[in-house]
Amino acid sequence: MNIRAFSMTLILAFALLAAFAALNWVAMAAPVTLSLGFADVSAPLGIVMLAFIAAISGLFVVYIVLLQAGVILEARRLTKEVKAQRELADTAEASRFTQLRTLLESELRRIEAQGAAFGRDFGALMEQSERGMQQKLAEATGTLSAYLGEIDDKLDRVLAPGHALGMAPQAKR
Repeated sequence: MNIRAFSMTLILAFALLAAFAALNWVAMAAPVTLSLGFADVSAPLGIVMLAFIAAISGLFVVYIVLLQAGVILEARRLTKEVKAQRELADTAEASRFTQLRTLLESELRRIEAQGAAFGRDFGALMEQSERGMQQKLAEATGTLSAYLGEIDDKLDRVLAPGHALGMAPQAKR
């Protein structure tokens, strides 16, 4: 039962009690002899009972107000605690993001350094390979020149006797 329905039921009960007391006021206000255990008192029983009901109802209302105030204070305390925990979690999350960013930056620097070292090593390797290729090309050129010289000499020797057969001499290169 929610608080609004409970409040309406309570108000309706007090209204019915007030109507009953108003309708039966003459009977409630009639004095009777009441025993208090140690003395006898002449008082209207209905009004005494109505006063007891009002006092007990007042005590219940005070109890409900105090209980409600306690619930509100507890809710406020829990809200503050949840807010503090949320801020702590946000701070921890921000710290984790900062750590992650630092880690990523250091890894990026390490990868860049590796890339630069690889580039230097690759450049040196390419330069060494180029020097080796130039050396082999020079050797191959020298060898080819030697072979061409030998072929030229052989041709000169072979063609020289042909000069005696009436062939025109060829100009040397």
